[in-house]
Amino acid sequence: MFKRLLPLTGSLIAAMVFSAAQAKPLPREDLSVAEVLRDRALESSDAYSIVESLTVEVGPRRAGTEGDRRAVAWAQKKMKALGFDRVYTEQVEVPRWVRGHAHAEVIAPYPQPLVVTSLGYGVATPEGGLSAEIVEFADVEALLKAPSEQVKGRIAFVNKRMEKARTGEGYGPAVQGRSRGMRAAATKGAAALLLRSVGTDSDRFAHTGMMAIEDIENPVPALALSAPDANLLEAMLGRGKPVVVKLDVDNTRLADGPSFNVIGEITGRKQPEEVMVIGAHLDSWDEGTGALDDGAGVAIVLETARLIAELPDRPRRTLRVILFGAEEIGLVGAKQYVDAHRHELDNIIAVSESDFGAGKIWRFDTRLPENKFDIADQMMQLLAPLGIERGNNASSGGPDSSVFVAEGVPAFGLYQDGTDYFDYHHTPNDTLDKVDPENLRQNVAAWVVISFLAAEMEGDLGRIPTNTD
Repeated sequence: MFKRLLPLTGSLIAAMVFSAAQAKPLPREDLSVAEVLRDRALESSDAYSIVESLTVEVGPRRAGTEGDRRAVAWAQKKMKALGFDRVYTEQVEVPRWVRGHAHAEVIAPYPQPLVVTSLGYGVATPEGGLSAEIVEFADVEALLKAPSEQVKGRIAFVNKRMEKARTGEGYGPAVQGRSRGMRAAATKGAAALLLRSVGTDSDRFAHTGMMAIEDIENPVPALALSAPDANLLEAMLGRGKPVVVKLDVDNTRLADGPSFNVIGEITGRKQPEEVMVIGAHLDSWDEGTGALDDGAGVAIVLETARLIAELPDRPRRTLRVILFGAEEIGLVGAKQYVDAHRHELDNIIAVSESDFGAGKIWRFDTRLPENKFDIADQMMQLLAPLGIERGNNASSGGPDSSVFVAEGVPAFGLYQDGTDYFDYHHTPNDTLDKVDPENLRQNVAAWVVISFLAAEMEGDLGRIPTNTD
């Protein structure tokens, strides 16, 4: 398809030996172009300048805020400057909320301050604050099983530690306390909820994040404690005396308002109606500058598209980059996008997303029909030199991508090393200095391989079974 045939390495040619039972391999020329794009990304991609621009020129960008509006304008301007053929926005409606102050202190038996932050969309305390004895629970399940009389009028303290792992697999069990804890506390008649932060650090930073907030008759204030302060309360309780905490919180829920998905396209030269979707989320929490979550992802997918746009010809089908709005508060932009484009989902060949920080990619997962595994195997030959290993076929593609996968869209998953990701996640410490430019280049090198080959391949990737229960 291109005006010149780029050389394949000997190892890549050797890897292209397929049995007769397997599908037709990707053309050698396409693999050669992907290999050159990969190497170009390692040598000269500058994704770091994109995330630097976003964090410096916009900063925090929680959905529905002025920072969010600045981010949408920034993204449109950046896409145009990077050579996208088409740039546009689609409005989504989001719940809005204003974070005020959040103070906590132990007033008995050992008075001292605590470091806390309000969980997303949490309510205020009564004027002047509230004081109550705390009651500890190992996790949200223990709180749910507790008799109401044990909880009523007290501050429920959910003290679930998160385990550190390269895969981030400790997040799922720990985040249940954040997502379900306030509802459980309110149902039991608690005065408030204190939650050990969902994170893996030992810094005195509290981690914010979204809660389930709908259809709760009497919501109660909900705060995350830094890990050292959760340890402090644990030690105080271990001395056998009642521990009384005072909370003073001021937050305000506003009427719903607009945010936007920002969309840029490299238009396909032969089948423009067919689309490879790659994405990240543009919004962030308001405590840090959103460099890891998800400024790095924004930079990775934008730089991937820029490299493909610099080729002498456009790929066969369209490469669509979606910077989703309002991911942090419940995948709002992705859900509304899928609802609005449900009639077009069969034209999406695959979806993938970068939303796990800026560590090096170490694993390549898929969600493909079995008769398409050979496509992933060929991609893997170009990913292996980057230090990437083959994973499983159970990928969701990422949080926003999971909404597409639920509708049968195939997915690719490129997973970063998340060992330290949850040290910074949703804290004031999510800042640009945590981003390594070399790691970003390795990310872009991997992303450009799968994005180009999926956009250029002659066939499709079929559909995946969906849960019809």
